[in-house]
Amino acid sequence: MTNHINQNNNKTIWTYLKESLKSEHQDFTTGSIRKAIFMLAIPMILEMCMESVFAVVDIFFVGKLGANAAATVGLTESFLAIVYSVAFGLSMGASALVARRVGEKNPDGAAKGGAQSLLLSFVVSILVSCMGLFFSAQLLGIMGASKEVIAIGVNYTRIMLTGNIVIMLLFLINGIFRGAGDATIAMRSLWLANICNIILCPVLIHFYGLPGAAMATTVGRAIGVCYQVYHLFKGKGIIKIHLHHFIPDMVLLKSVFKIATTATMQFLVSSASWIAMSRIISTSGSDAVAGYTIAIRLLIFFLMPAWGLSNAAATLVGQNLGAKQPDRAEKSVWLTAKYNAIFMTIVSLLFITCAEFFVRLINTDVEVVKTGVLALRIISMGYIFFGVGMVMINAFNGAGDSKTPTWINLFWFWVFQIPFAYLLAQVLHMGPMGVFIAIVIAQSLVTVTSVILFKKGKWKTVKI
Repeated sequence: MTNHINQNNNKTIWTYLKESLKSEHQDFTTGSIRKAIFMLAIPMILEMCMESVFAVVDIFFVGKLGANAAATVGLTESFLAIVYSVAFGLSMGASALVARRVGEKNPDGAAKGGAQSLLLSFVVSILVSCMGLFFSAQLLGIMGASKEVIAIGVNYTRIMLTGNIVIMLLFLINGIFRGAGDATIAMRSLWLANICNIILCPVLIHFYGLPGAAMATTVGRAIGVCYQVYHLFKGKGIIKIHLHHFIPDMVLLKSVFKIATTATMQFLVSSASWIAMSRIISTSGSDAVAGYTIAIRLLIFFLMPAWGLSNAAATLVGQNLGAKQPDRAEKSVWLTAKYNAIFMTIVSLLFITCAEFFVRLINTDVEVVKTGVLALRIISMGYIFFGVGMVMINAFNGAGDSKTPTWINLFWFWVFQIPFAYLLAQVLHMGPMGVFIAIVIAQSLVTVTSVILFKKGKWKTVKI
């Protein structure tokens, strides 16, 4: 009897797994919440895993070129974090709007909201491309890069920033699909992009050196975007955009702009704090920056699946609020937070015990490994807070309330974390360790604040 029950459970899990990987729209406003989280989370986790693979693949191959090359990637990534912030902001704004319209059973309104979001992304991308084309060397200099780093890294930085449109579109279009519940298409686009990047990266680095890594990443993402665009215009999902959806609608553009701007500021504040952390660490030399960069890439590799799981909460909140079911939306968030906390606890133990093993897979330089191991062990101690905080932040964003997490991030990351990190690292002479401690404490406080404000429930009344 017991064996029969276990077989049925295994069959059910396998059935759900196969169903979750189908690129079909699912109605997440009814039925089991646990099943809804599972159906959304699996493709979203796999999607985010693929995004984190981009970072690890690049630093794995670039790390072989030396500490200056790895430092270039780390400093460039700090500026790209601004691009990621804009992309995440637009993506979150589009996802919230699309999810709300889908919950209201208004697919045409969802498609139009997605198209207007794309219009905004084109404008922003052009500005970033111009900055990267003409001022890459100056940007590296501002970050404290040595003359050697600037000499070998300027072309890498120029290619990455000039080609930012593929980053922007990859995130934004995936946000549209996630809001509609079509998470599998988002997953497949990043799988395709990563396969291309993995193949191209060692080949192009061999022929072009460090700039080859930027070429591979940009081309890989561009191929993923082509896949997305095809399904956005010709696919069979609930969202199908037509050219007439791109006709500027000032009322809708204003609504999208309002959500996207605060969401962008939210991620920009967070990302800019990472730039400040890199700047403080750069005073300890290229080896310290390289070790920090490797550690952050590894941390992000495991943070991305947790971010994927938290994205499920955003979609569930948006669709259920659209369906006038705020209590179901809240239950979805708490259950998702529980699952994310369990996952992040496991990852934290893994990094605390095996930090040196992971760092040495990428770089074996003694000083680089020393900083990388220290970063992994200290920062991962706060992973359970990272996991719960992600869910809370995405719950606010999914409801269209991007202002609340923006103010939370602004206070704890700028008012508290940056001065505190400087105090520990420079004034108290703790060096990189002081920065890592400040990161953990700040993120923990972000999570505590987010939980308190989420419980107040004002997010349930947001209209978009």
